[in-house]
Amino acid sequence: MRSGSCTRQQGITYVAVLILIAILGLVTASIGVVWSTVRQQEREEELILIGEQYIQAIGLYYQHSPGTVKRYPMTLQDLLKDDRFMVPQHHLRKLFTDPMTRKQEWGLVRAEDGGIAGVYSLSEAKPRKTGEFDEAMAGFTQAKRYADWRFTYRPPVTTAPSPLPAA
Repeated sequence: MRSGSCTRQQGITYVAVLILIAILGLVTASIGVVWSTVRQQEREEELILIGEQYIQAIGLYYQHSPGTVKRYPMTLQDLLKDDRFMVPQHHLRKLFTDPMTRKQEWGLVRAEDGGIAGVYSLSEAKPRKTGEFDEAMAGFTQAKRYADWRFTYRPPVTTAPSPLPAA
């Protein structure tokens, strides 16, 4: 009779260990999902910060164009070292890696003059963030993929002074 009791205890212990392993597996899986979500949110925030830096650098390049004709940079490298001046200007410290693709390659938004007016991620992944964007990025709310988040410099609209009325 004693050996049957020992076998039953071993069976209960075995089942308890299996249940414990299953619970640990579920907890580990849920932690993985939460970590993945947090990491994607961090990468989205990083993409927005980098995009804003590219907008600012392209804007500086455009606004500081010598002469009266404003020009966009022809390459992203032009933002690192702008040789249009006697003393080269540096609008960016470095070219950034796309946090979504983890590559240095960016999609380029071309201006009418063929220069670069903006950048965008080449990622086809679906964004988690769909709202609460700054006014300049309000169009991001309808984005179906990160490649739809276009970080584009738009020059300020200047209005010509109206002619004085004839007296």
